[in-house]
Amino acid sequence: MIPTAPARGHSPRFSARIPLDVAGPFHLEATVRLLQRRPINRIDVWEDDRYLRLLDLDGDLFLASVTNAGTVDEPDIRAVLQNGRPTASQRRHSGAILRRTLGLDQQPVAFERLAGEDPALRMLAHSLHGMRPPRFPTLFEAIANVIPFQQVSLDAGAAIVARLVERFGRPSVIAGRTWFAFPEAGAIAGASVAALQDIGLSGAKARSLHEMAGRVLRGDLIEERLAALSTDEAMRLLMDLPGIGPWSAGVLLLRGLGRMDAFPSGDVGVARGLARLLDLPANRLFDYEDYVRRFGEQRGYLYFYNLGAQLLSRGLIHPIGGESS
Repeated sequence: MIPTAPARGHSPRFSARIPLDVAGPFHLEATVRLLQRRPINRIDVWEDDRYLRLLDLDGDLFLASVTNAGTVDEPDIRAVLQNGRPTASQRRHSGAILRRTLGLDQQPVAFERLAGEDPALRMLAHSLHGMRPPRFPTLFEAIANVIPFQQVSLDAGAAIVARLVERFGRPSVIAGRTWFAFPEAGAIAGASVAALQDIGLSGAKARSLHEMAGRVLRGDLIEERLAALSTDEAMRLLMDLPGIGPWSAGVLLLRGLGRMDAFPSGDVGVARGLARLLDLPANRLFDYEDYVRRFGEQRGYLYFYNLGAQLLSRGLIHPIGGESS
């Protein structure tokens, strides 16, 4: 049972169904794991075959739960909000957040077809069948999930973001368990650089995140402006921001704007991962940029496939053919 608790005088057991239609294929577990990256993620939780996330909807906190009662090819997505009685507007807002976060408007079939034609990717494409490219709900959340990961391992970056959430996120205790909403830009802009360093950010990263939070809060950096630009134009604008290089800009375009024609350049981990997928010798120089270009406007999927391969190897994703959501 999903934990529930009273909120602002509402019934503790009340839950509101959120319409969340999606055409197959859709691999919920794989998609959530890509969003989560590591299980220590305090925001995007995969537990008991369901996706759980605390949403701040117009100041009210609700626990969203998403499950698939169908199959990957014929999904039957059940989404509910708990911890209060949401208004019609809040239900619509939550549905929009979940659609974006789970990449429900991205159809993976075209890339799966391309990957299936590549001997090195064929088995991986089968294992990750129905995986969607996830996006962070807001541009600021994307920024705050990119800067801590610069030039560190996924485990180290995830630990820093977990501390960021615990220090600056808005908590809600539901059935004795504490959940967090992701920190808003105002909370980070209002914090000191020293406080951001206390969670493990370097001085340069703390200053960059603080500055970016201020720009988002003031309206100097808005998603709508970036969304109106071509991918190349958006890349150039992002790289003019403090602490944002080619890799960070590429990840922001992928994970923040859903631009599947973007690919993070200069990523040593991605280069090594793709080399492993292609079964290349460890000491061979691999120009992965040439390989990535072969996938054209679908190249961003390679970034997620590389991460998906890591998560499969850790047993965090059940491949199609075994247990799957």
